[in-house]
Amino acid sequence: MNIQACFHAAIQRAWQRKGLVSTLLLPFSWIAKAIIIRKRQRYQHHPQIVQQSRVPVIVVGNLYVGGTGKTPVVIALAQALQQRGWKPGIVSRGYGVHLGAHARTGQGDLKANEFGDEPALIAQQTQAPIAVHPRRALALTALEHTYPDIDVIIADDGLQHLALGRDLEIVVQDVRGIGNGRVLPAGPLREPASRLTEVDVIITNLSSGQEAPPVIVGPALQITMRLAPVQVTHLTSGRKMQWADWLAQYGQIPVSAVAAIGQPERFFSMLRHHGLALDQTLALPDHDAYVHSPFTAMSANSILITAKDAVKCANFADDRLWVLHAEPEFSDIHWLDWLHQRLGVLAPKKANMAAPPSRD
Repeated sequence: MNIQACFHAAIQRAWQRKGLVSTLLLPFSWIAKAIIIRKRQRYQHHPQIVQQSRVPVIVVGNLYVGGTGKTPVVIALAQALQQRGWKPGIVSRGYGVHLGAHARTGQGDLKANEFGDEPALIAQQTQAPIAVHPRRALALTALEHTYPDIDVIIADDGLQHLALGRDLEIVVQDVRGIGNGRVLPAGPLREPASRLTEVDVIITNLSSGQEAPPVIVGPALQITMRLAPVQVTHLTSGRKMQWADWLAQYGQIPVSAVAAIGQPERFFSMLRHHGLALDQTLALPDHDAYVHSPFTAMSANSILITAKDAVKCANFADDRLWVLHAEPEFSDIHWLDWLHQRLGVLAPKKANMAAPPSRD
């Protein structure tokens, strides 16, 4: 384990309890919490500075800093809404991409170095139009201008971006829950834990064998999800195989796995749980740019990578690379129908608010 990984593991351990390190950092958390509260009050007292949309906006975010599994939720949400007749658009930050003063829009197969790895993956998997910019309000404006037919917007990782108006909020967490319950840097939270009492849905992303953290007291619909492998795509040829078929054909020879996501071990654990004995694993930093191939030093006959990483690995032309496509399995299969119904109520109200006043 390298120095960066050791430091990350130490921080995660400190954030799970109210120990000495966390307590020493507590005064800084008090300052951060005061800033957060003041920011929220500013937007509450000045609603005119909030960018509102003419269509319903669903924000998918997290309180726990780092990767909790938002991207699979955004993809599943967009696909489910498309199946129910909606035309969703996506706004996202575009992590690691220099965008300047203007948002960037696109649809279909987009370049990760122009839009970011997660937006490129979301656009590829959903074919939904997308706009990226760190200022989500700018992305929203650009998306609505370029794609006027969209009738619902999903904001990827926008929970703390209060300049973006929203109608529904979904928080994605994992087995760590709220950790020690403290705000950064004494704890892992971007906002006070009480924020969970205000959101509409809490989705807990679990690996095999993990139990959900304690239920949050509040009105939110609370469900769990577990990612399961569905399909595998050969990166260089585009050949697709169902997971069971791929496992039967390739799972008995040395297989390695590489992941540059927020929680790489979650990816490796999923593979093991679904029948694969991994010969070697390699965890890279989240959003790694893959400037150089990390695969050349690996001796395995087959190497599995995440779909998020695949959008940056096509140029390596390594015939051993297979892209694992996983989909979430939700504990409540009806929650998307519930969301569809909520949107059906919200959409006419938003349209009426956006309509110009009658001259009668």
